[in-house]
Amino acid sequence: MHKAIALLAGLIVLVLANLTIYQRERLLADGRILLLELAPVDPRSMMQGDYMALDLRVARDVAAKPRGRRDGHAVLAVDKRGVGSFLRFDDGSPLGPNEVLLHYRVREGRPRIATNAFFFQEGTGERYQTARYGEFRVAKDGEAILTGLRDEGFQDLGKAGTLTP
Repeated sequence: MHKAIALLAGLIVLVLANLTIYQRERLLADGRILLLELAPVDPRSMMQGDYMALDLRVARDVAAKPRGRRDGHAVLAVDKRGVGSFLRFDDGSPLGPNEVLLHYRVREGRPRIATNAFFFQEGTGERYQTARYGEFRVAKDGEAILTGLRDEGFQDLGKAGTLTP
């Protein structure tokens, strides 16, 4: 009986893990590209080992509002370059043609969007020092995943998880 329970639990874990992987793959393939401006960070702490700590201007804008102190959805206006900026909190009304829904989670008192770090191969950190935008893929329900960084001219600096120098 114990073996059957352990086997069933293992099977459930595998199914859930594979479902999560499938959902992320769909988001990467079908999600809308959205650029979010990186907020200024202390340059002495910008590079911390093999990752860059990220702070997004949108997250700061959300945090500045009382409603931004709990998990929720923000509506962003998206300009012609694909850059999103905080417009309002989601109230369930339909989105306009240049608006996108973005889910955020409050952790340690601060809103987080997708992630707060960009990981890169050891020794390649210098490449990312000119980063000004995070490139995200966003699903219709507002879930987002970081896919890369771009400089102020919107040039691709590298993709998340890239291991080539």
